[in-house]
Amino acid sequence: MLSSEMTATQKAMPAADPGLTMELLELELSLDGFTTGPDGFSAHVRAAVGAIDGALLFELPASGLVADCDRIAVLRIPKDGSTTMATIFACLETGGNKIRIETPDETTADLKNFAEAFVDVLQRI
Repeated sequence: MLSSEMTATQKAMPAADPGLTMELLELELSLDGFTTGPDGFSAHVRAAVGAIDGALLFELPASGLVADCDRIAVLRIPKDGSTTMATIFACLETGGNKIRIETPDETTADLKNFAEAFVDVLQRI
């Protein structure tokens, strides 16, 4: 029967990544066409994140925080289509030709905390 076929198919399909939102997917696709090199990193990231109603908070040298990365742009993007925002990082890879998205982990927790404190201060002003 069709219902048993659907159940078997549903079981065979892997679960979707819970951290992957439409906004994050759209941002990754926008960043995929990066070709301007290190000098155009901030402008490219700002335009891509602005298109999904997010914000570029600041950019800084990676200084070893993230492997194979020269610069980090700290971004705030809508979370699951709501008004809640998530902090993520756009990383300019060594060589300056590719941008990848990183989510905060234990090695970048301090940077995430700083970014959230930065947002809190801006909201109070």
